[in-house]
Amino acid sequence: MSSSDIFISETIGTAVLILLGGGVCAAVTLKRSKAYKAGWVAIAFGWGFAVLTGAYVAAKSGAHLNPAVTVGIVLKGGEGAPTWGDTPAYFGGELLGAMIGAVLVWIAYYGHFKVHLNDPEVAEQKSADPGPVHGVFFTSPEIRNPLQNLATEVIATFVLVLAILCLGLSDNGKGVSWGGSLLVALVVVGIGLSLGGPTGYAINPVRDLGPRIVHALLPLPNKGGSDWGYAWVPVVGPLLGGAIAAGVYNVALA
Repeated sequence: MSSSDIFISETIGTAVLILLGGGVCAAVTLKRSKAYKAGWVAIAFGWGFAVLTGAYVAAKSGAHLNPAVTVGIVLKGGEGAPTWGDTPAYFGGELLGAMIGAVLVWIAYYGHFKVHLNDPEVAEQKSADPGPVHGVFFTSPEIRNPLQNLATEVIATFVLVLAILCLGLSDNGKGVSWGGSLLVALVVVGIGLSLGGPTGYAINPVRDLGPRIVHALLPLPNKGGSDWGYAWVPVVGPLLGGAIAAGVYNVALA
């Protein structure tokens, strides 16, 4: 597969992932949404379905949708597996797709962002960092302790990537099957319910970084800060988790 094919597939698939994942966060967060305050279970299942849909769309390229998954699959190796030379196309498509998806969430919920952020009670939080609608775009910890937060992201991503490697979704360079995508989506739901509470489970560097950049650029009133001081954790943690998963797989499970 050419680099352009990989880039296009991952861009579109990741855009769909973030559109639906960020969309469920917007639905639960923004006032006047019919799903306002639907809760954590709705978010966990919404992200699971987002992964499922994005994986179907990007099946041609293996549906990585996540640099941590790309790193894990490259380190696992094997016949037909992507190499380090393929990673720029994967990473670039994943980051661009994440940014596009975040912009689409903003467009879809434009009126709701306006109503929510101009609410007097919410407007008082305008100096907050992270801001009042940050959860639609990026993650933040409930207890801010960088080492603990990093460990949580490493552990959660380790589970995700190890499951993907054990399912053999990258074997022989073949695209993912519908059944494999469904199983990964269920794993993501499980991670959200079990390990998502401390940090919001980024488990994907571009899922956090791309929308964070968009949040910083969008003309949202009273949006508050983009919490750049924390931004390294949901990037470094998932990459470490993916690499560790590949190491464990190669040593103990291959």
